[in-house]
Amino acid sequence: MNEQSIKEQYNSIADLLKAFRLKEAQVQLEAMLVVCGDWNLQSRLEQAQTSYHYMLQYMEQGVDDPGRDKLYRQLLTDTWEIANQTRANLLDSVSYRYYQSLHAENRRLGRNLQAENLRELETFQDDVAICRLLPDNQQPLNELIKKHEEVNRHVFQTVWGSSEWTMEEAQVAQDLLASTQLRAVDLCLFISAVTLSLMECFDIRKCLWLLDAYQSPLSQVNQRALVGLVIALHIHHEQASLYPELRARLDLLQGDGTFGRDLNQVYIQLLQSKDTDKVDKKIREEIFPEMLKNARHLMRDRQFLFEELSEEDDRNPDWEKSFENSKFTEKVRQMNEMQLAGDDLYFSTFGSLKSNAFFNQPSNWFYPFDLLHPAVASALGTGAEGENSMVVTLMQTGFFCDSDKYSLCFTLNMLPQNHRENMLNQIDPQVAEEIKDANNSQSFKEYAERRDVNSRSYIQSLYRFFKCYRLRNEFRDIFREKLVLHDLPLLEPFLDVPERLVEVANFHFHKEHYAEALELYQRLANGNQADADIFQKIGYCLQKGKRYEEAVKAYRNADLLKPDHLWTLRHLATCYRLMHDFAKALAYYRKVEEIQPESHQLLFFIGSCYAELGKYSEALQYFFKLDFLDPHSIKAWRGIAWCSFLNGKYEQAEKYARKVTDDGQADGSDWMNAGHVAWVQGRLSEAARCYAKAIPLCGGKKPFIELFNKDRDTLVRHGIRESDMPLMLDIAG
Repeated sequence: MNEQSIKEQYNSIADLLKAFRLKEAQVQLEAMLVVCGDWNLQSRLEQAQTSYHYMLQYMEQGVDDPGRDKLYRQLLTDTWEIANQTRANLLDSVSYRYYQSLHAENRRLGRNLQAENLRELETFQDDVAICRLLPDNQQPLNELIKKHEEVNRHVFQTVWGSSEWTMEEAQVAQDLLASTQLRAVDLCLFISAVTLSLMECFDIRKCLWLLDAYQSPLSQVNQRALVGLVIALHIHHEQASLYPELRARLDLLQGDGTFGRDLNQVYIQLLQSKDTDKVDKKIREEIFPEMLKNARHLMRDRQFLFEELSEEDDRNPDWEKSFENSKFTEKVRQMNEMQLAGDDLYFSTFGSLKSNAFFNQPSNWFYPFDLLHPAVASALGTGAEGENSMVVTLMQTGFFCDSDKYSLCFTLNMLPQNHRENMLNQIDPQVAEEIKDANNSQSFKEYAERRDVNSRSYIQSLYRFFKCYRLRNEFRDIFREKLVLHDLPLLEPFLDVPERLVEVANFHFHKEHYAEALELYQRLANGNQADADIFQKIGYCLQKGKRYEEAVKAYRNADLLKPDHLWTLRHLATCYRLMHDFAKALAYYRKVEEIQPESHQLLFFIGSCYAELGKYSEALQYFFKLDFLDPHSIKAWRGIAWCSFLNGKYEQAEKYARKVTDDGQADGSDWMNAGHVAWVQGRLSEAARCYAKAIPLCGGKKPFIELFNKDRDTLVRHGIRESDMPLMLDIAG
């Protein structure tokens, strides 16, 4: 069997188990085990098959068995666990993946987690303290920290390569968690190994251990454990939901609001990390260029008046501060806001610095920043705490994730001493100011110990591993997958509650994930948990999806709950306008006019609606008012020119058409309109000249003719013979 066929056969068995077709799954697994040749696994399967055979026999005979459901669930989990082990064992001989090499080596050497590993890790702090008391201690200290890193690496690889813990290994892990001598750094690294192992193969003992680790008082530990648990349940949610002991342990946390809040925070942070590529692109393509140019980006509206049926980019000011301009200070503010919101601003910077040999070793991607890591000690010296206090201060903040701290450390080490000091003198105040702003004057240490800071930092380190590690294509990248944690059976009681659904929905909304936000807002509305704000957002999401009729219904619900709200009225009008129902659009625009009688944009849209309804005199009143309030409004001139033309006021139309063309911003439609006005007044040469100027601005003769043909009936009504039109088009070019 090759790797592909093994995976396909396993997936077939897993699908049968998900569908509760246990007998068929066991038959297929039996055939798979024949190839595997593992007698222990075959014996376990035979016992499960025998138990299931008797269960079916007793049921057929009508025997009442109150424990039947429990036994059936146990048989499902046993069969699935055997399938997991069978797949892993078969892949050992055919797969070249890194995980599989670790798993195969564990089996070949009989290597597992042992109490001796714990003792070696526990003595490290005392050994370092003693060593530092010795004279000429540099070499012994270097050897000590090197040996400690080797032990950590060995434990990491052993745990990662394990597909299923024995009871003895689970007990060693519990002792490790309960140890008062073990450093938090080592425990965090252990948690990451457990997480990577769970990503490959579900193990109920590891999941329960992560729940125990979540009870740690150290936020660095409990948040790393929680992230690992969430990832495991996302990947294996069908199998995990079969274990009543896991559900019971989670039920114990129901009364603790902290777990639900932490869980939702991790959920949002994982979703946020999925947007890192967009954040990186925004910084590289929008923010940095604007900061360098230090100038406004001028936009010119070349849309022809009545072709302008685009949407208004008009979010409700009650929701958020709008992005207003592109000045240098505005871009700096945007970056600050993005950072405070948890966006990963440094991936592009530090992602390119992961070529250091340090990152060739997988365990190093998950190491909390440690001054006693051999690579750091080599770069900064083992006395770094005193000699490089600014570096230490910088590395102890929550400003960078651990992976980036290592990159920064190695980058600083490459600089000459004087350059390094200059760079640190510049960086440190900036970091201090950011942390001060972000945390209301809390100290660096307090900020770094916050639960949300630790979970975000760890997720960012995970992101770098799955995106930058040289063997990244071997691993399942959860950051490319759809995350809907609130629908997972084990997490639903914590996440599928209104206050947390709102948080996730608002995250999606502000990130412009309108489909995902809409689904959650509608769920809230269906559960009678929606207020006017949510109905507004439902309408906005639908509007962005061009589902205008549905958007109108949502906006009207919002209007019922919060009558005559300006924003709602404007968007009702916009949707009707985009549906070409100009009468209803006009009715809502007139309501808005009562509140904002001198809004330039509003005057333009009201005039446009009147024009579309053929009420040109009324339209002209609004366009003239707009022209009075804004004497340089090209939109007002376009409207006056076109409505005057349709109303037979050719001289007035000519005056304003000329203002548009003389302005220097005229587009193809403007020159075409000017041609129409000249033609109906008998100035054929001028008309031909205007049409000739319109052709290239329209993109060529073909699109020009398509646009011209829309006005044929209008020209005929104003005295132009249709038979003359082909001739004029040929004169124009």
